[in-house]
Amino acid sequence: PHCRQRLYRALEISPSQRINCSGIIHGDEEAIQEAQLSSLEVLNRRHPLTPSDYLNMTKDCGNFKATRRFIEFPLSQEEAEFPIAYSMVIHNKIEMFERLLRSIYAPQNIYCVHVDSKSPADFQEAVRAIVACFPNVFVASRLESVVYASWSRVQADLNCMQDLLQSPVQWRYILNTCGTDFPIKTNAEIVRALKVLRGQNSMESEKPSAFKQERWKYHHEVGKFISRTDTQKGPPPHNSPMFTGNAYIVVTRDFVQHIFENPTAQRFLEWAKDTYSPDEHIWATLNRMPGVPGARPPHDKFHLSDMNALARLVKW
Repeated sequence: PHCRQRLYRALEISPSQRINCSGIIHGDEEAIQEAQLSSLEVLNRRHPLTPSDYLNMTKDCGNFKATRRFIEFPLSQEEAEFPIAYSMVIHNKIEMFERLLRSIYAPQNIYCVHVDSKSPADFQEAVRAIVACFPNVFVASRLESVVYASWSRVQADLNCMQDLLQSPVQWRYILNTCGTDFPIKTNAEIVRALKVLRGQNSMESEKPSAFKQERWKYHHEVGKFISRTDTQKGPPPHNSPMFTGNAYIVVTRDFVQHIFENPTAQRFLEWAKDTYSPDEHIWATLNRMPGVPGARPPHDKFHLSDMNALARLVKW
């Protein structure tokens, strides 16, 4: 009860910023307009926080967590007994990273943060300062220089996955995020959704178009950008068909262990390293291969669109 009251006090909106949440939910136009005006006033008044601000705030971790309103105890037994792992791949916007971490943070979960090795030094320093305030948040042991649509984006997640497998936290599922994400579900809602999966993975996985098949038919070179060559690649080193999806997935711990230990999965990952945007076909294909934990059969009736996958719906 004491912890709950402390939480309620910490999350309470100040009298000067009262917002009629019930009115907004029920579509009250006046309540919506008042909230929009209040948001504009706050936006015009406040100054964005900088890496330097975070370095100063995190000198006192206790005060930082209290003032930034991190929730430091499990909100239910159900959540406490179902830890989740997160792989967070970021490269800029320190305030957005801290907001995302705060919104998905729970003390029973475990969080790996991969920072692009090209990111400015002050940004990297601020991330490490924030992370140091939490026993269950850490920076990946190996950082990649991430090039858009190249293998390095996959490798960033793989680095975090390897580190998370070494964690003493016995997480059940892993979710991966990017720096501009924001959740629309609470941790409790995420836990309940994951339980419904009953050990299955959830991600977009569909038959590739002719256009997307070009992504793995040619060898690609990576410099500052990724570019296609005229050198054709051989077929993938497995008998299963290829599928496409997106970079963001919900997979089990057993799935993660499998891709590092299974020779077929390892050969496939090695083959995919010079393809274009491999994150949009390796997960989707692995999740349709026989023997992969939590996978779906390759038959057409088991296709899963982005509309039906749990992780997210991304519309460009």
